[in-house]
Amino acid sequence: MKSLIDPNWMRRLKILLTGALVSTSIFSFRANAVWANPDNNKNPDNNKIATAIQTLKESDQRWIQINLSEQNLIAWEGNKPVYAITISSGKKSTPTRVGTFKIQTKLKKTRMRGIGYDVANVPHTMYYQGGYAIHGAYWHKRFGTPVSHGCVNLAPNHAKWIFEWADVGTPVVVKK
Repeated sequence: MKSLIDPNWMRRLKILLTGALVSTSIFSFRANAVWANPDNNKNPDNNKIATAIQTLKESDQRWIQINLSEQNLIAWEGNKPVYAITISSGKKSTPTRVGTFKIQTKLKKTRMRGIGYDVANVPHTMYYQGGYAIHGAYWHKRFGTPVSHGCVNLAPNHAKWIFEWADVGTPVVVKK
């Protein structure tokens, strides 16, 4: 089967997975243990996110990790990354929420409206908390840059893959 993961991105992921603990990481892949991070004391949600990631990696469950600082999304099956793509998250004035969530609703197409936007036929939309969703974005190609109103934008072909892979109830972990 042909790999759907960008080989350059996976090379960087492989280095991170096999290398030493990176200063921005709050857990060690090698030891599968959660490590203390001074930033965790400032924001207890960081501990919750690190614990959720660790628990999901120890399972066989499908789950989605969104890294806002890296502007990427990784689809996992337990501790195995199966798909990795570049995203566009919320801009500073309309940030993407950080935390642990679950896919609540899946819609093949929907209309999205808010202050300053009204977009029809938004493809492969998966709402995970209120109005926040992972969805295809056919109206821009600035993936890798935060440009959304808080949602996680994917290229339509990638949104379709994630939409077909994930079920309602699939965990979504969004971290900075």
